[in-house]
Amino acid sequence: MASHQRATWARFPPDSSKLTRPAALTIHLALLIVYSVGVVGLGLWTSRLIRTSSDFFVAGRTLGPGLIFASMLAANIGSGATVGVAGLAYRDGISAWWWSGSAGLASLALAFWVGPRIWTLAKEHGFFTTGDFLEFRYGSSVRGVITGLILLGSVAILAGQLIAGAAILNVVTGAPRWVGSLIGGSIMTIYFAAGGLLGTAVVNTAQLVVMLAGFLVALPYALGTVGGLDQLFSALPGHYSDVTFSAGPGSGWTLLFLTGPAFIVSPGLIQKSYGAVSARALRAGVALNAVALMLFAFLPVLMGMVARVALPDIDDPNLVLPALLREQLPAWLGALAMAAVFSTEVDTCDAILFMISTSASKDLYKQYLRPDAGDGELLRVARLAAVIGGIVGVVLSVYLTTVIGALTIFYSILGVSLFVPVVGGLYTRRAGSGAAMAAIAAGVAALFFVRFGFGNEYPWMDPTLVGLLAAAAAFTCVTALRPFAAASQRVTETQR
Repeated sequence: MASHQRATWARFPPDSSKLTRPAALTIHLALLIVYSVGVVGLGLWTSRLIRTSSDFFVAGRTLGPGLIFASMLAANIGSGATVGVAGLAYRDGISAWWWSGSAGLASLALAFWVGPRIWTLAKEHGFFTTGDFLEFRYGSSVRGVITGLILLGSVAILAGQLIAGAAILNVVTGAPRWVGSLIGGSIMTIYFAAGGLLGTAVVNTAQLVVMLAGFLVALPYALGTVGGLDQLFSALPGHYSDVTFSAGPGSGWTLLFLTGPAFIVSPGLIQKSYGAVSARALRAGVALNAVALMLFAFLPVLMGMVARVALPDIDDPNLVLPALLREQLPAWLGALAMAAVFSTEVDTCDAILFMISTSASKDLYKQYLRPDAGDGELLRVARLAAVIGGIVGVVLSVYLTTVIGALTIFYSILGVSLFVPVVGGLYTRRAGSGAAMAAIAAGVAALFFVRFGFGNEYPWMDPTLVGLLAAAAAFTCVTALRPFAAASQRVTETQR
């Protein structure tokens, strides 16, 4: 397993602050403060629209294609797609496009293949969460297992987002990671807990404007500092211009196996899909998001490559993009771009909190602890779960080393445990809870067996791909054997 995929437990490297300047109220810091206050204020303003758990969980199923597009794109462009990808491009070059490019390809599958089917079921049966679908299709035991895995993986990806936000504040102010994580975590927890899905859809639209404006204006200036595209590619090793390059699992085109399945069946994205006003609105919004993702994917990649030429001595991949924006761009533009990057981290954090709060309240609390909980109680528990999730994410972000390392935990677990049961459940009625449980167990077991058992001995073996294949094989075998098991049971009962 490539070293950047290991989520080792360590604090920020001692030399991570060598690129920072003394803390001062610079234009960068001032703009981040104004932006953060504005986001919190907008989120609190939308809280007046939240009256029921339906408003909080699925926005009353009122989102049109525009809000679906903005909400999905804002959720998909986070720390991995910006700070993490810039660090990958610093090391691998243009092939880092596959991180976000794979998410775009997967979003097309969600738009035309999975999304409309599961939205129709959600509309008919009143689903609020992915767990609702899993229980409807397989039973409560599968729902419980997946809920646990979602909560485990979600805090890891939340920590990854907060690491990136902390890196921005570290470069701007010199603040240590725990301070940056606490600030970023507080912002996203306040506005999400107040407004739920409806509030975040509105906030995400504003954040999307800031993000796209910052990157689109900053990239030409960044390229100009190294003489343009031609000079950039000529100054780098040959493989930096090869989009098909891969250094092994977790690099280049192999990222399709790591991130692709997760972006098709992510509980956060599926639950955002539930909020669509119609299947047509869902298809249009998610498809536009897919196209935008694949185009946007080039922006942080090129900026990471510029940093490789302009700032060749950066040791911490988390600091590649923040350092480039601070050191190579005019102050006003660096501030705008810094706010854009910070925006991506915050708006993706709310998508993760969405998964945590809905899974904890609807799939865990109401399902197993208080089945008779009323609507108001469920709404209060969802908000409390968001606050607790934010606190856990902040604590975990202090110890996980890199953005990509943190996100890898989530994408791997999510892909191997959820992809096969969700897709299989949508397209075959023969599979039962046994097939789903077998797929989950086989996928997760194979993932960890390869990752920790053969990661060094067979570095070419991709743990996520092996986990997906094992899950699919187990699901298929148990489904195929189900009629024989049922027949055998009938014979036994007859003989009795």
